[in-house]
Amino acid sequence: MLIILMAWMTVNAAALGGESKRDVSTERSLYDLKVSPNHHFLIHPDGTPFFYLGDTAWELFHRLTLEESERYLEDRRSKDFNVIQAVVLAEPDGLNVPNADGERPLIDNDPTKPNEAYFNHVDAVVDMAAKKGLYIGMLPTWGDKVVKAWGTGPVIFNADNARAYGRYLGSRYQDRWNIIWTLGGDRDPAGHEQVFRAMAEGLREGDGGRHLMTYHPPGERSSSEWFDRDDWLDFNMEQSGHGHKDGANYKMIEADYALTPLKPVIDGEPRYEDHPVAWKPEQFGWFDDYDVRQAAYWAVFAGAAGHTYGCNDIWQFKTPTREPISLARGEWTSSLNLRGAGQMRYLRGLLESRPYLSRVPDQSLLSAPQSDGADHMQATRGDGYALVYFPSGKPASIALDGIAKGPVRAAWYDPRTGAAHEIAVMDGIGHRTFTPPGLPGRGNDWVLVLDAVAKHFGALGESTAQK
Repeated sequence: MLIILMAWMTVNAAALGGESKRDVSTERSLYDLKVSPNHHFLIHPDGTPFFYLGDTAWELFHRLTLEESERYLEDRRSKDFNVIQAVVLAEPDGLNVPNADGERPLIDNDPTKPNEAYFNHVDAVVDMAAKKGLYIGMLPTWGDKVVKAWGTGPVIFNADNARAYGRYLGSRYQDRWNIIWTLGGDRDPAGHEQVFRAMAEGLREGDGGRHLMTYHPPGERSSSEWFDRDDWLDFNMEQSGHGHKDGANYKMIEADYALTPLKPVIDGEPRYEDHPVAWKPEQFGWFDDYDVRQAAYWAVFAGAAGHTYGCNDIWQFKTPTREPISLARGEWTSSLNLRGAGQMRYLRGLLESRPYLSRVPDQSLLSAPQSDGADHMQATRGDGYALVYFPSGKPASIALDGIAKGPVRAAWYDPRTGAAHEIAVMDGIGHRTFTPPGLPGRGNDWVLVLDAVAKHFGALGESTAQK
């Protein structure tokens, strides 16, 4: 085993569990977003990268008061999330069950007759998020209002009123910078594509094309299946879903990453923390912080432009008075501090601490072919650096050639804490076997960081804001 030359290093205040040091007043997120020139990332107008770190808060507009919304949004801001995915016409009978103010979204469930009082509340939440530097990944409606399949419904949309509703939303939020339109809502659109396309056209007419747009698909599917060649779809979104431990979401990312036309891709609904595996906890147990870390690092290192976290208790904002959905067992206020939620910032910090827009997936760094399953390793590299995710603490041989001309500094990055062990400085040639700290096993995941010494990179987790 390699000798550890340096002990734990604190890489930022967040690594010690302290408050985020990001200054929202100067955060680059206070701009519109666009797709990078290489079509694999999201960027700000000045060309600096935007790492999409989302949280699923589907019921945010429907179930929370403004005071509760403030509590939730502030918690997510402090944990360095920057996108909140929320639904205007919500899933669990969002048309007929009023929001926290007693308001329903539509008059007579007619998409052409929005209830101003309901949308005033949505406005207030969007503006609250903006003050915290947060984008809203806004779903105009959950999919059961277009394609029943399951859920409460009712189906209320056709191509004509979908376009009118989209135009209304686009116009209403055209002056808000912090919107990312997210059509779909967990549904296969086959046979109803024209309804979603009409809604997208309406949104574009209303906001003048200001905001990025994507589509949230059903489980283990991708928006690319139906809309990849549509001009309105700025980036692909996948839902790798909640059906499997060690679900190979990296395969979905790899497939979309290679499509033509090139578009960024994000896993917008991976396995949720504290969700029953395959909805059968008595047989398979519950997803925990390791499961959400594994999904995140697999996806991003496979080429994703960011990642979405989710918690089963939080998306529905479960309370003792609400009937649990999908066997939810925790209260949302306590589940805010589940371990996985706090650990997502370390992924963002790691990626932002190295030249971002040069990054590509590269499995050739791994000397042995990778099989599927819990031990699958995923590698990525950029200008003067490489990152390799070791999911289960087992040793592996890594190719050092091509990372740098000259010596390479190796370190272990802990995805649980954001802290690092430096390993050694070594020649950047040939292959070398690396053995993570601790005993091999599920949950002992690590990231191997290989840096060109000549690049003089800063501490891991500290944003470089490099192009």
